[in-house]
Amino acid sequence: MIRSWTLAAIAGGLAALSSIGAMAADPLPTQTFKILPAALALEAAEAAIASCKGQGYNVAVAIVDRAGDLKLLLVGDGASALGRELSRRKAYTSAMRRITTADLAKQVATPGAFNPTLYDTQLVTAGGGVPIKAGNETIGGIGVGGAPGGDKDEACANAGLAKISDRLN
Repeated sequence: MIRSWTLAAIAGGLAALSSIGAMAADPLPTQTFKILPAALALEAAEAAIASCKGQGYNVAVAIVDRAGDLKLLLVGDGASALGRELSRRKAYTSAMRRITTADLAKQVATPGAFNPTLYDTQLVTAGGGVPIKAGNETIGGIGVGGAPGGDKDEACANAGLAKISDRLN
């Protein structure tokens, strides 16, 4: 009998001294960020395709969100299968690295520079990927593929972003 009273007293004392169940856990931290609406993504992609089409190039345009997940893939008439895949990877690269794919190519060309393409096989250094920014915040990426040269792809991507830039705030 004494033994059971002693165990009960010890257990009760430990429960009283511990904070188990006495305090609520701290709430998880929250994070807020801007997103690119689908309507703006479509408008930018259509403008990029129209810009390239006006120069005689058949391209594909991909737009990804801030995490690099595909939001939209718009394939122009006559665009190649390779352009479709490269446009997605260009958009992914620009969103993940937060710089243009042409700038990434310059960075990795420096002898001894860190080359992230060795560790993420979806990254590309072909020109044509541009980050989509709302102020200083990268909210996605746009990639164009199919024009004869990355500089032309990038110009079309910038034309697409110019179409919606006044609404990226």
